[in-house]
Amino acid sequence: MKKPARKSFLVFGKPFIGKEEIAEVAGTLKSGWWGTGPKTELFEKNFASYVGVKYALGVNSATAGLHLALKALGVGPGDEVITTPLTFVSTVNVILHCGVTPVFADINRETWNIDPKEIEKKITNKTKVILPVHLHGRPCDMDSIMQIAKSHKLYVVEDAAHAAEAVYKGKKIGSIGDITVFSFYVTKNIATGEGGMVTTNNKKLAQAMRVMSLHGLSQDAYKRYSVRYYRHYEAVTPGFKYNLTDIASSIGIHQLARVESNWEVRRKHWDTYMRALSGVPELILPAPEDPHAKHARHLFAILLRFDKLRISRDDFIDQLIKMNIGSGVHFNPVHLHEYYRRTLGYKKGMFPNAEFIGERTVSLPLGANLTEKDIYDVINAVRRLIETYRI
Repeated sequence: MKKPARKSFLVFGKPFIGKEEIAEVAGTLKSGWWGTGPKTELFEKNFASYVGVKYALGVNSATAGLHLALKALGVGPGDEVITTPLTFVSTVNVILHCGVTPVFADINRETWNIDPKEIEKKITNKTKVILPVHLHGRPCDMDSIMQIAKSHKLYVVEDAAHAAEAVYKGKKIGSIGDITVFSFYVTKNIATGEGGMVTTNNKKLAQAMRVMSLHGLSQDAYKRYSVRYYRHYEAVTPGFKYNLTDIASSIGIHQLARVESNWEVRRKHWDTYMRALSGVPELILPAPEDPHAKHARHLFAILLRFDKLRISRDDFIDQLIKMNIGSGVHFNPVHLHEYYRRTLGYKKGMFPNAEFIGERTVSLPLGANLTEKDIYDVINAVRRLIETYRI
């Protein structure tokens, strides 16, 4: 076992919280309005402005947002949704929750994002939605995806859980597809503990998702209970309990306000990783940034070259943890998870590019609250492991 690279454990994905969030939450608690109310309305307004869209809907998770998006588009039994196998399981779970069979299209091995050429191969007369994932914050090839969707009359729902700051050819991610969904989970660049945001420029879709997000009621709780006279409400559809609270939004308002300055810090850390590890032949580093896009730099992942190392990926991560360096895997391909193998018949070898990345990927700490010393502690730990286990 390697000696620790540092005295204290470096937590992977620790959120950046300032005094502004704490004061805002305290004010919200004292106000007595904890549910969906004025703070959520402000957060939605600010986020819509940041992304450059007409409508933004706060939800209690990105998973909830993806489910709402597919339901609003009428996705149901008999339809097919095409997505990437290299994502978190929630992306695919929501497809199943709509009573639909997910269809996987393999990734591009350089960018790690869904390959438009593979999407084309998977389109049938049952296909209704393309669901690309901007993995680790790198924008997908949206020109190609939108062209495919247009030519086949399909909808595009973007999973932008990693991509709050991302830009593609001058357009913010969140303003390109029919609907885009963001995550505010505790590890994300904008974190509210739990939460998410759905963006769209389509008024009809925005209204449908808002109604479904709170039990399918004709008026949300904030409007029901803050008016000067009583109004009846009706359930116009069997909706869900997916709304975002004002407590979470109180955090999100200030997380959003500093998102770009935090991005600059993460960019600096990213560049430090690239410079320090670029000469290590046992590693494959992220592809260069597309000159026409802005990478959100949510996750920095390295790939291990098994032909040059005598250690498995999981053992590599275990060794990092023992050295007080937190790390993770983003992701093991969904089609190889037990449920999907057992129920849908997926097998190893079906999506070789996604499997190649999934077997080798190691995510390293990357956050605006990390210091330069933290980053070099990680670099030194990785180098020590490479030196120990190189062939």
